[in-house]
Order: sequence, then C-alpha cells, then structure tokens
Amino acid sequence: MEMVLLTALGVGGATVIGAVLGFAFKKISHRFSDIVMSFAAGIMLSAAIIGLILPSLEYEGGVVLPVAGLFCGALCLNLMDKTLPHLHGLAGIDRENHPKNTEQIDKVLLFVMAVAIHNLPEGIAAGVGFGTDDIEGAITIAAGIALQNVPEGMVIIAPMLAAGISVRRTFIAALFTGIIEVVGTLLGYLSVSISTAILPFALAFAGGTMLYVISDEIIPETHSHGSERGATYSLLAGFCLMLVMSRCF
Repeated sequence: MEMVLLTALGVGGATVIGAVLGFAFKKISHRFSDIVMSFAAGIMLSAAIIGLILPSLEYEGGVVLPVAGLFCGALCLNLMDKTLPHLHGLAGIDRENHPKNTEQIDKVLLFVMAVAIHNLPEGIAAGVGFGTDDIEGAITIAAGIALQNVPEGMVIIAPMLAAGISVRRTFIAALFTGIIEVVGTLLGYLSVSISTAILPFALAFAGGTMLYVISDEIIPETHSHGSERGATYSLLAGFCLMLVMSRCF
C-alpha cells in the first residue's frame, strides 16, 4: 500500500511539476498560443489513441464497450459544452467586464476539463496494476503515465494565462487535474475487480472526450488566425513525442 501511495503521488505530482514548468511561458503571442495548443492536441491525440483507446480493446468483451465508451465520452463533453456555457465563471471573469474573453476561456476550460477526465481512468489503470501480481509491469505503466503527465501539465498553463485567467486559479486548475489522477490510482488499487470490469469503457470514455475537444475546439481555434502550417506541425510534434515515450515505456 505504501508503494501505491507513493506512486499515486508521483503520477499526480508529475502533472503539477509540468504545470510549474508551464509558468515559464506567461506572456505569449497569439501565434505561439496556437502552436502550444496544437502541441497539446498532438499529445492528447496520441494519449487518446495509444494510451486509452487501444488498451481498452485488450480486455475481454470485444469492441462494444470501447466503442460505447468513446461515443459516450464525446457526447458527455458535447452536453457539457451546451449546458455549461458559462465556464468562464470558474475563472472569476464575468461577461459584462470581459465580453471578448469569455468565449475563449470557455474553450480553454473545456480543454482542461477533458484533461482532468482522462486522468481518472489513467490513474485507475496504474492502480489496477498494483492490485495484480505484476508489480514490475505496474511500475512501468505508472512511470509512463507520469512521464506523459509532465508535458500535459505544461500545455494547460499557457492557454489559461493567455485567456486572462489569474495565476492562482490557473495553478488550482492544474492541481485539480493532478489530484484526479491520485484519486484514480487509489480507486484502481482498492477496487481491482470492479475497475477491471469497467476499465475498457472508462478508458474509451476518456479517449472520446479528448478526441471531441481536439476536433471540435482545438483544431478549429488554432487554424483560424493564420498559423495553420505551424499549428499542424506542432500537433505532429506533440503526437510524435508521446509516440516516442510510449516506445520507451
């Protein structure tokens, strides 16, 4: 149990470490913001496919649960996008005083929310490993997730700061995404039988939320300010970075 607690803190803490590094980019241009967001989209795309959707197909039960989970994840975020149109309120910014920023903030927070949602099944996956006899494999999985979380933590900072969200609230949001993963790791360890049954759905659900945000929000946003070429190559760079990490772990 002590190893599980240390792993949970390490996996979640990696996101916070990445967030702290992300504060180095406080003042960025619109072009650079598009490139950073595209880089994040590449990381999310790779994480969604390689780290979530493909692993969800490895469990018993075929493709029904993963496909259902993927669409449910996308629909969930779609509903959140429609029913929570005032996410900027979480950032402490009101529409009357900052009418031009609220739409951008809503998109950024939706992106952060997708990262937080995908961290839960990732944490469960790490925790489930420790509930089996394959401790070495569990450590490898946890190390890969932690390494992936560093750039994920970095890329959520710059967009929030660029949208006008305060440093304090930005850090709290980053901390929240890390805590979600700690909770997921502990849940995975304590509920191996239950989490193993729902893990294919949960992994694909998280992947669906990420694919939705990439297609519906990030790509259109980063390709609407004249930085299409840079944004495209930045997305490829983020995808390849996670591809290399997946081969190393």
